[in-house]
Amino acid sequence: MAQITFKNNPVTLLGTEVKVGEKAPHFKVLANDLSEVTLADTKEKVRLISVVPSIDTGVCEQQTRRFNEEASSLGNVEVLTVSVDLPFAQKRWCAAAGIENVQTLSDHRELSFGQAYGVAIEELRLLARSVFVIDSNDVVTYAEYVSEATNHPDYEAAIEAAKAAN
Repeated sequence: MAQITFKNNPVTLLGTEVKVGEKAPHFKVLANDLSEVTLADTKEKVRLISVVPSIDTGVCEQQTRRFNEEASSLGNVEVLTVSVDLPFAQKRWCAAAGIENVQTLSDHRELSFGQAYGVAIEELRLLARSVFVIDSNDVVTYAEYVSEATNHPDYEAAIEAAKAAN
């Protein structure tokens, strides 16, 4: 399992670490209208999945804004942001922040994504900051587990991986 810290304190990640070259695990999360979204709902596209502890915090906000800005230049890439924030809070935040190129998804109900991708933080019931790129054949082509949850991911590497998978 990936070893991460949250504010420099070690935390326990639940689930299985995802590796490049593996088939992407199935997940079930909620869209902002409370409809269920699964990996299969986004098939035949490249997916850049940006995972944040809470969209309403500084680094998480910056991460979501950055991928929102980049999304239009990525072609046939769907950008998804996953957190355990309630769908209502995600919708409100996106409207206030002008986020239109990223779909926010909530893992609050089952931690399905968090456990499938090994990013559910046991002690906090949050998701660890991470980024995954999944190609149109559902193969993981990029996986980054940010070692300190309050740090930024490697935006350039994730964006390049998404472009290469397209």
